[in-house]
Amino acid sequence: MRKIILFILGILLIVGAYFASQYIANNAKKKRPTPAKVVKTVFTDTVKNSTVQIVIPANGSLVAQRRVELYAEVQGVFKTSGKLFKPGQEYRQGENLIRIDASEYYASVQSSKSNLYNSIAAIMPDLRLDFPEIFQKWQSYLNGFDLNKSTPKLPEMTSEKENYFITGRGIVSSYYNVKNLEQRLAKYNIRAPFTGILTEALVTEGSLIRNGQKLGEYIDPSVYEMEVALSKSYASLLKVGESVVLKNLDNTESYTGKVSRVNGSIDATTQTITAYIEVNDKTLKEGMYLEANLNAKQEENAIEVNRSLVQDGDQIFVVRDSILDLIDVKPVYFSDTKVVLKNIPDGTVMVSKPIPGAYAGMAVKPFKEISDKKVDESSQKLN
Repeated sequence: MRKIILFILGILLIVGAYFASQYIANNAKKKRPTPAKVVKTVFTDTVKNSTVQIVIPANGSLVAQRRVELYAEVQGVFKTSGKLFKPGQEYRQGENLIRIDASEYYASVQSSKSNLYNSIAAIMPDLRLDFPEIFQKWQSYLNGFDLNKSTPKLPEMTSEKENYFITGRGIVSSYYNVKNLEQRLAKYNIRAPFTGILTEALVTEGSLIRNGQKLGEYIDPSVYEMEVALSKSYASLLKVGESVVLKNLDNTESYTGKVSRVNGSIDATTQTITAYIEVNDKTLKEGMYLEANLNAKQEENAIEVNRSLVQDGDQIFVVRDSILDLIDVKPVYFSDTKVVLKNIPDGTVMVSKPIPGAYAGMAVKPFKEISDKKVDESSQKLN
């Protein structure tokens, strides 16, 4: 009897466990909720074509437009002058930059002058007798001859006989020999070719200067130039005289310059063309690094957008009846962050910010519509 009872209880436990498992399994099979259709909100702009100024960015260092490297053409001791020959020293045009001791050479020049004077004085009696018509002309030349001044030009010879007579006495060759010595004597004094400032000094007072030695550098600080290298694709866009905006690296100061020259050849190695920007400002210094924006060309009937909006194949996304679509465009200029586009009809609603995972046919809502709905709802609540 006991075995029968235990058998029945076992069967009941098995049957109860089966029904309990079925109940648990049925409750575990819940229907997944149908996902709601997500419509992305996008930022849009309405296209309005206009004239776009193409601006080419460039950078470079300033160099004085007028600069002179000073070299010695004679040898001697550097003599002390009124101003120290030091970097930063200012000079006016025609003022002595360097004076080299020329006392020995000056004596030889005076000796040659004296020989010329003596040669002319020696022929005066012959001129009085044989050429009385030209005697007074050469007498006046002698009277105006001053050994302490530059040798005056010889009187003009009016006849063939006079030319033979003067030349035969060696006066013409002596004259040009003296002028040659005077020219070399002038090189012992180096004068400032223009008003400017000394930027480099390689010699000091009292040092021995040798022929061909570099003495320093001298610049005009009033006008500077910046050399910039641009891609050859911009060669047809650059124009001499175009205004240029220059800024320093900190973007705290701006200057206005102009394109003064454009090189006529393209660098074969880098395939770039060199342009020179002239700028004039008292606060500028040689060697300053500036960034320039060159107004290269005005493109009619175009728009400027972010480069990230242009897809592969020169296409952009537009919105038509809340659906994304792709249209072909014509890029005419690329910069680091912007692109100038053409062939986009006026009134086209284009996407103004990139959309992750966007594709043609995607349902979207322009941000403007969302804003308008919120405004309408708030106005209804107020009413």
